[in-house]
Amino acid sequence: MLDIKAIRENPEAVEAQLRRRDPEISLASVLAADTLRRELLGEEEQLRARQNSVGPEMARKKKAGEDTVELTAEMSAIKARIQELADLRRAADEALDAALLDLPNLPHESVPASPDKHDNQVIRTFGAKPEFDFEPRHHVALAESLGLLDFERGAKAAGSGWPCYRGMGARLEWALINFCIARGIADGFEHIMPPLAVNAAVMTSAGVLPKFADQVYHAQRDELYLIPTAEIVLTGLFGDEIIDAADLPMKLMAYTPCFRREAGAHGAGERGLIRVHQFNKTERYILCQPEDSYDQLEALTGQVEAMVNELGLHFVTTLLVTGDIAQQAAKTYDVEVWLPGQQAYLEVSSASNCEAYQARRGRMRYRPEADPSAGGKPSKPEFVHTLNGSALATSRLMAAILETNQQADGSVVVPPALRPYMDGIEVIAPRE
Repeated sequence: MLDIKAIRENPEAVEAQLRRRDPEISLASVLAADTLRRELLGEEEQLRARQNSVGPEMARKKKAGEDTVELTAEMSAIKARIQELADLRRAADEALDAALLDLPNLPHESVPASPDKHDNQVIRTFGAKPEFDFEPRHHVALAESLGLLDFERGAKAAGSGWPCYRGMGARLEWALINFCIARGIADGFEHIMPPLAVNAAVMTSAGVLPKFADQVYHAQRDELYLIPTAEIVLTGLFGDEIIDAADLPMKLMAYTPCFRREAGAHGAGERGLIRVHQFNKTERYILCQPEDSYDQLEALTGQVEAMVNELGLHFVTTLLVTGDIAQQAAKTYDVEVWLPGQQAYLEVSSASNCEAYQARRGRMRYRPEADPSAGGKPSKPEFVHTLNGSALATSRLMAAILETNQQADGSVVVPPALRPYMDGIEVIAPRE
């Protein structure tokens, strides 16, 4: 959520920044709701001031034997109007909150302005595209011939888009998860095992609700939502808290299954593991002081690049344009691996700085160290900055590993980085 004070003080500048994301964005509804709210509040304060002044006046008149009928009638009218104003202001508050919740984050000045994701900028390239002396196969064909995935039985149990890993496929997936967890611990992240469902308030603070309600699974009976990413639940862990500055940066990591409705049509290029309703992901999440957040973003992106590089995959890192960053993000880097079977780059990690957008929604603050010049008086709490990064999402990563490491005989070589988590298995061979 954006700061209403900043909008109020310089609406033209804020709107100009937002229009770098979407030329059609307008602050008119926010400003109208804010103006009405302040007008109602002003009238209410004036009436309450009049209420407070009547007591002594009433006592004086009674003592003097004067008539108080008019004052009594006035107080009754003021009381009724204050109640009416309270109802009107509640509606205005709700309108203002709704208008603010609909706004995306302000893009950082370094983010290129474009509505077209094809304008995303490749800033780094790692490795070279693998070459084959045979026609590389799609990961679906490889997985089915090697008995790694059973899409048919997954669909039987839950419908299309719900993959079922089997045998060596399940072991390779589990190896990927363990690899991600181990690297996260080595990079100094605290390992969290959080709930897989959250309430509406947490979904709102993370930036999913109300705008993207159609993309998440909602258990209406219990008013809970299955998490589309661990970023959501990690955001919720520290809502309505004030964190000591000495505890920042706070680096958290969670492995979770992720659930997404993925509403809308899907093309042939998104079959198999490319776009599914359930997938595994290890998410890294950072809470830090504002002045540190962009250094943390660069460090987080570098950590992800090191992981993908260790898996021996060719990939690029891209800086997303304003029209492609998520609602809550101010700046985002994507890491996109090359899939030989599809001749395409696909995202396996997205690292974002959300600045204070989520923190303001979730009221996540920290207390800066006391200023000695203020006589040791505690500092006023400020909003933390939050960052998140997939490290890594395994579904597309699995597809890239299978397609990159396939052999002419239909086998797949296990990346050396994963072999310690697979009892040293080096090759997954076709079933006889």
